[in-house]
Amino acid sequence: MCEVLAPGLAVSVLKAIFQEVHVQSLLQLDRHTVYSIITNFMGTREEELKGLGADFTFGFIQVMDGEKDPRNLLVAFQIVRDLIVKNYALGPFVEELFEVTSCYFPIDFTPPPNDPHGIQREDLILSLRAVLASTPQFAEFLLPLLIEKMDSDLQSAKLDSLQTLTACCAIYGQKELQEFLPSLWSSLRREVFQTASEKVEAECLAALHALSACLSRSVLSSDTEDLLDSFLSSVLQDCRHHLCEPDMKLVWPSAKLLQTAAGASLRTCHRVTRSVVPLLLEQYTKHPQSSQRRTILEMLLGFLELQQKWGHVEEDESALLALRAPVCTVVFSAMTDPSVQLQLVGIRALTVLGSLQGFLSPPDLELVVDHLLRLILHEEDSQSSEAAMEAVGSLAPLYPQMFSERMVPRLGEELQSEREEEGSRAPRSLRQRCLQALAAVSTHTSIVRETVPVLLQHLRQVQKGSEARNAQDVVSVCQSLHRVALQCQQDAESCWYYHQTVVPYLLAMAVQAAMQESTHPLLGKALLEEEALAAMVPVISAANTHLSPELAAQSVSHVVPLFLDGEVSFLPQNSFPCSFQPFEGGERFEAQRRLVALLMAFVCSLPRNVVIPQQERLLRELLALSCSCNCPFTATTAAKCFAGLVNKHPAGQQLDEILQLAVNRLEPSLAEGPHRTQALTLLLWVTKALVLRYHPLSSRLTDKLLGLLGDAELGPVAADGFSLLMADSPDVLHKGCHADVRIMFRQRFFTDNVPKLVQGFHGAGPDVKANYLKGLSHVLNHLPKPVLVTELPTLLSLLLEALSCSDRVVQLSTLSCLQPLLLEAPQIMSLHVDTLVTKFLSLASSPTMAVRIAALRCAHALTSLPTTVLLPYKARVIRALAKPLDDKKRLVRKEAVAARGEWFLLGSPGR
Repeated sequence: MCEVLAPGLAVSVLKAIFQEVHVQSLLQLDRHTVYSIITNFMGTREEELKGLGADFTFGFIQVMDGEKDPRNLLVAFQIVRDLIVKNYALGPFVEELFEVTSCYFPIDFTPPPNDPHGIQREDLILSLRAVLASTPQFAEFLLPLLIEKMDSDLQSAKLDSLQTLTACCAIYGQKELQEFLPSLWSSLRREVFQTASEKVEAECLAALHALSACLSRSVLSSDTEDLLDSFLSSVLQDCRHHLCEPDMKLVWPSAKLLQTAAGASLRTCHRVTRSVVPLLLEQYTKHPQSSQRRTILEMLLGFLELQQKWGHVEEDESALLALRAPVCTVVFSAMTDPSVQLQLVGIRALTVLGSLQGFLSPPDLELVVDHLLRLILHEEDSQSSEAAMEAVGSLAPLYPQMFSERMVPRLGEELQSEREEEGSRAPRSLRQRCLQALAAVSTHTSIVRETVPVLLQHLRQVQKGSEARNAQDVVSVCQSLHRVALQCQQDAESCWYYHQTVVPYLLAMAVQAAMQESTHPLLGKALLEEEALAAMVPVISAANTHLSPELAAQSVSHVVPLFLDGEVSFLPQNSFPCSFQPFEGGERFEAQRRLVALLMAFVCSLPRNVVIPQQERLLRELLALSCSCNCPFTATTAAKCFAGLVNKHPAGQQLDEILQLAVNRLEPSLAEGPHRTQALTLLLWVTKALVLRYHPLSSRLTDKLLGLLGDAELGPVAADGFSLLMADSPDVLHKGCHADVRIMFRQRFFTDNVPKLVQGFHGAGPDVKANYLKGLSHVLNHLPKPVLVTELPTLLSLLLEALSCSDRVVQLSTLSCLQPLLLEAPQIMSLHVDTLVTKFLSLASSPTMAVRIAALRCAHALTSLPTTVLLPYKARVIRALAKPLDDKKRLVRKEAVAARGEWFLLGSPGR
């Protein structure tokens, strides 16, 4: 309606309201109507209202004065803010406008229970703050009010005042702040020095940062005092001397204040740094104790990180550059100190120094590399060694040539000399550290080209031995290669180099080892161990996942013919003693068949749009191998490879034919014969592949799996298979390897199959009921908890029955499922509190440690139920929890202490 009013009528209406209506005597709804009229006119007739000049502002002040209803205040505050932001004339009424709004500061409002309007205290606080911090004209009235409220005893008032001050600094200048700076600094300093509240301290520091930034922004004229310099002088004068007392309680509050001020701008950073850093260097030398030095170095680190924040500014960095030598001396001395905690701070400081462009000279860099290498290889404490490796990973991309020339060769020499020593005398931890360091330093393309050949050469030497320990050495090398692969994934050049170099080399070594196993059983055994092959899988997978489709297609055109046709020409050192035929039968080819794990790693990690050559033939070979192989490792990897390819296979006739072939092969094998377990493994993996992509055949295969729960031989394995269906797989069928994983597949599986599980449980014989409970607990344990809470009333009785099952896996899975439900659905769970208390206390004495821990965590979680429900059980539970306090396992004792402590506090005042 506002739009159709004739020009001038809006002004007439408002004048009538201002002159004739005593708004605050009206009912709340009528007052709200008045505010709405004003809001609408301000949105549609702005120029007309501005023609009233300051009379409009004065009229609104009269309308708002005395308003108490929070619904109206939200609208009124918005009107005041619009008056200021849209430049309405305030005239001589600035102070009156401030008074009519500031009387509500700080907001003290608690919404009534079941408030239908949903207005929260925070809404009013933010709305009022937007008004108070909207104009510098309020500064002379607002700043004294803020200082007064900062000195109050109410924490809420302090926090609101500090947050409002921070907001005001965004629009204030030197002129507004000048008169109040000493009082503001005094209040901020006192709060940081004396407060016990982390929230108040954090807001004080935020306000100090905003003040310093505001003063830094202000333009100086030649005849004005530099307020920033005088303000920082006050800060330094009050805080600097506390830095000389590293054991006193004010040292860290002072350091925080100085670092906060220094972090506000480049000017503040150099002004504070110039004064404080030389003092800290001097104090480090004066205090010989490691604990004191650690405190001083941590403070120094804070100021160095501020230099890092502001980047490289040559003309302004002279202050820090002039201190380069003493700073480096202090940091290097910390890295040679016996105290591990001081070493750790030194390593962090070294990393920051290295990131300051142009700060470290070439001789300093050489010392940096030497110190890090010494800590990695020879420091007994693993914390320092790991921290040094992390520092190497951060600094290597900044100085690739230095690390390539000075660190990589020495790590290679350590590995070589360690290999040449006798195995009994060679410390494995040193070898492990060398391998981890080679991986850590590989964060730049040029370094990767140096480290990868060293790692591969070491792998070649390791696999020549036949000792049992060599399999673990292969795993260690593969873990380092995997880390390098992950670090290469974001750089296309590094990724392709790694793929070209590592994948053919690993395949060649594995093929050679498999052939040697056929002809010389004592050679190359380590590389064919399950743990070694399993460690090579993520290396090959990580080398593939980030390849471009073109390069991936180029690579797969070599690998698939290798396994199907024995085409070895692309492999390095490809003069093998016999042909490679991994899909052939007979014991002679058993070692070669194990390498299907590497084929799985390769083809199942390719992007979905990469065409795999001879895919139908490959699927048939994998299907046959997975159903007929006597080696469980080979049969499982063949099944996983088949499932991974089926999951990505385009829908259509070819996929339907392959799946029908698989079903025809599975059904007789599951019914009888020597390969029932292998057939069940294949069924599980193919079902998972189809469930993930919502394929129609998945329901038929799931029904077949449900039917196997009643099988005396395969039932327990089939029940555990439900965990496989619901959990994320680490090597195939996950999004990281480009599998087709549809959203909410777990919820869909739950909806389709849990009713069948429940029905099967009720109809099953007593000897197989546990299988249904195990399958159900696995499904529920992997279901998103919000979904589970909605279904809880119908399933809780079955879960409680599962706790009585003697199967440890069922117990553990059910306890893991119940613990979050106790926290998220206390009202439902409290209906069964008697049963829950009995079951948890009974399982707290289980012979299995993991079950005891889970039961004690559930007993702890019980305390989230309503106190009135729990109080009758308090004495009983406390008595029962005394026994696990003496458990022989530390982790069990830890959980018992936590649970018993909560039960002791049950019903205490203030809990």
